[in-house]
Amino acid sequence: MVASPAVSVALFLAGLALVVWSVEAFVEHVAEAAAGIGVSTFLLTVVLAGVDLENAVLGVAAAAGDLPDVALGTVFGEALFVLGAAVGLAGVVDPFATETPREYLALTAASPAPFLAASADGTVSRFDGLVLVVAFVPLVWAVYRWEARRTTRYLEAEDAEVDGVGEADDGTDRSPRDLAAVALAVVGMTVGSELAVTGARAVLDAFGLAGLAFGATVMSFVASLEELLLTVEPVREGRPEVGVGNVVGSVLFFVTANVGVIAILRPLDLASPVFGVHWPFFLVSLAAVLVVLSRGAVGRIEGVLLLALYAGYWVANYAP
Repeated sequence: MVASPAVSVALFLAGLALVVWSVEAFVEHVAEAAAGIGVSTFLLTVVLAGVDLENAVLGVAAAAGDLPDVALGTVFGEALFVLGAAVGLAGVVDPFATETPREYLALTAASPAPFLAASADGTVSRFDGLVLVVAFVPLVWAVYRWEARRTTRYLEAEDAEVDGVGEADDGTDRSPRDLAAVALAVVGMTVGSELAVTGARAVLDAFGLAGLAFGATVMSFVASLEELLLTVEPVREGRPEVGVGNVVGSVLFFVTANVGVIAILRPLDLASPVFGVHWPFFLVSLAAVLVVLSRGAVGRIEGVLLLALYAGYWVANYAP
């Protein structure tokens, strides 16, 4: 039993930190291990690019720990963070121009439709969850096919860099070490998620917070901080298409496979704030980002407006 609110918060933050570190290690080493045994690095990267494992691990752990509202909150919260905070900050820090293919924008705009339809009756059942997980596959396949037909492939340089990645500088086979690192990372994700959920439950009890609001704001914010780097840094380095790709891939994942896995594990009963706060803010933020990207430029004014929209989301979550 957690002794005090301070200990609860520390436990929660320690668990999140362990999950984030473990996921980063997992992604790095599983790619190297896969390359070492002959799996296509390009295909692996396409799949992993849209999958936010931190959110998935924490959401599944929260659902398994009898905190389904917290789990659902992380889905909306991280999506809003990527759309509002990450794109908004990128526009403020370094206004950028980018030509995002129209088909990607259309795919992103349509991706929430299955989740929205499943939400209409106020619940997301296990069958709904299965449909949402399956829906993620054709989305990824569409992106893969479109990338395959493009004359310029963003990942060609990265593919070239990882050729022979299964061997260390001294010529030894690194695959066993990579696989061991993957196993250790999985243990870290498991332990970290358990700590985070235990701490989260104690924080909710100590401060009297609603699980949906907590998952959508505090938990998502802390777990999503690296999304700022994944979006802002490519923009600052003159490669805005990489940051945009992270945004598009993350949205596709959050509204299909991510919420789907949670619902399979624990069917979701959607409280009124889902329709009064979370869906409206998500859809408005998504529309705003897609409009800005379709115009081909994200400036400081647009960035400030997106950040303000995200700030408004926090206020709406805790408004009486």
